[in-house]
Amino acid sequence: MKILFLSSLYSPHVGGGAEIVLQRTVEGMHQRGHEVCVLSTGPDAGLKHEFVKGVKVYRAGLLNTYWHFSEQRPGALARLGWHLRDKYNMGMRTYLREVLAAEKVDLVVCHNLSGWSVSAWDEISASGLPLVQVLHDMYLMCPSSNMFKKNTACKTPCTLCKHFRQGHAERSAQVDAVVGVSQHLLGKLTDARFFRNASQQVIYNASPKIDHAPSRFTRMAQGEPLRFGYLGTLSEPKGLRWLIDQFKKLPFNATLQIAGRGQLDYEQVLKLEASGENIHFVGYQSPESFYRQIDVAIVPSIWNEPFGLVAVEACAHSVPVIASARGGLPEIIQDGINGLLCNPDEPRSLGLAMLQLYRDPELRERLAAQARDSVEHLLDQERMLDSYQQLFLDVLQRRNVHHEISPVTQSL
Repeated sequence: MKILFLSSLYSPHVGGGAEIVLQRTVEGMHQRGHEVCVLSTGPDAGLKHEFVKGVKVYRAGLLNTYWHFSEQRPGALARLGWHLRDKYNMGMRTYLREVLAAEKVDLVVCHNLSGWSVSAWDEISASGLPLVQVLHDMYLMCPSSNMFKKNTACKTPCTLCKHFRQGHAERSAQVDAVVGVSQHLLGKLTDARFFRNASQQVIYNASPKIDHAPSRFTRMAQGEPLRFGYLGTLSEPKGLRWLIDQFKKLPFNATLQIAGRGQLDYEQVLKLEASGENIHFVGYQSPESFYRQIDVAIVPSIWNEPFGLVAVEACAHSVPVIASARGGLPEIIQDGINGLLCNPDEPRSLGLAMLQLYRDPELRERLAAQARDSVEHLLDQERMLDSYQQLFLDVLQRRNVHHEISPVTQSL
């Protein structure tokens, strides 16, 4: 089976968990003996290719006003123009057509479409190839991909989103199979009448299994601070202002480490708000290093988080999690089992959860002891790869149901 994976970004350009999981999937399928290649956008003009860990990766110069993977956030008018072109970027079809002609793949798997637009679906459909769409965010209903506006998670698309996404649901009828990385995400799209002709499946993102992660609970000495930590993108929907505000009100000794990167101007805003407090911005940190330094992880998203890979990784390191009850997070964090859930609509709920874990060390100990086992099923990359491989096979076989089985399918 020869597969083309199409996405907005690919390593070393990593915007978040979607790119991490995509690379794990691509390399996993490659290691299983399948022919794989990747097509992503890039900052340089034209179509170029290179090899990343043995995988052929094409990078297509984005035909828009700017490349969207940058540290500096463009102005509102520039972003509006970018999204207007991204509603249907006809020019990007040329790159895709060139790669399809050169690689002669059996199947195309689309991940994040930002930069490519849904014009990619039309090009794949015109080529006669089967198409799988993996959903990582709300891009198909919202140009910003997050259904988040004015510090609030949107319940329905606004007028502008409806304009920019007009016709997308109808075009999604070309997709053969759709995968959601959470039940919440898949349900949001299918409830909006997307993918009416596609088979539907939830395949949770998997993290690599950690060989040895014993419970890290330790009793605090008198006066010793409780160490909270946040790991992830520094952006408004992630709830960092909420976290900082609630942390500053805690009536006990504690520290807060904030690891990750974001737009430079937003990082400065956060640092000013945290100034003078026991809050430390520590930049990029690997999960293995970061979770050794904290007692409780916090995932305070105020948008509908599609999945929550950081919550899985924290539990995998036997660190309990305080998470907002939004999006796919409640599919990972179970209140009283591996963490506590809080509600962004009740701002004090986050501070109260932090206070509860300070006052009740037995609860904290139990959550830490149970955290690893609670996500064991999400630490099996082979299981995730099995699910994707079987799905790809099913899609190919359905296409050939009225025809003689091809040699490619027989070899599998």
